Amino acid sequence: MAPNTLRGAIAAAVVMLAAWAAPALAETPAQPPIHQLRIYEVFKGKEAAFHARFRDHAARITERHDFKILAMWEAKAGAKTEFVHLLEWPSREVMAERWAGFMADKAWSDIKAKSREEHGPLMGAIQDRTLILTPYSPTPTPRLPEPTRALRGGMGGS
Repeated sequence: MAPNTLRGAIAAAVVMLAAWAAPALAETPAQPPIHQLRIYEVFKGKEAAFHARFRDHAARITERHDFKILAMWEAKAGAKTEFVHLLEWPSREVMAERWAGFMADKAWSDIKAKSREEHGPLMGAIQDRTLILTPYSPTPTPRLPEPTRALRGGMGGS
């Protein structure tokens, strides 16, 4: 078989295979993402140092490990300050792999050690919840803040 004829036959086979597989792939519903809610207890008087460490270091390093942070909040629970963030993952397995990579990251270990040396402990308990959409849940759609809200301030301000 001539080289051009062989290439043509291979191309035709690829097109036929794609046409055959396309309906089966289209019928397979995409797995909805899972979400992770993390709530950190921030020690009194340590809020500024905690936010600086998260904003300037943790957010950058988690990005390097392909974390998808959807939102971050500061909350009050009685007299306690909490930092809350919501993440999105394609699966539990990916979530576990990426967290393991982040926790083993030397840059993060060094930053935590330096922060502890300069400020003492910044936080206490961490609550961690994996959220799975129910079959009857509306699909969450991220919304960008209105420009006026975004300009009003950062963490904890209004």
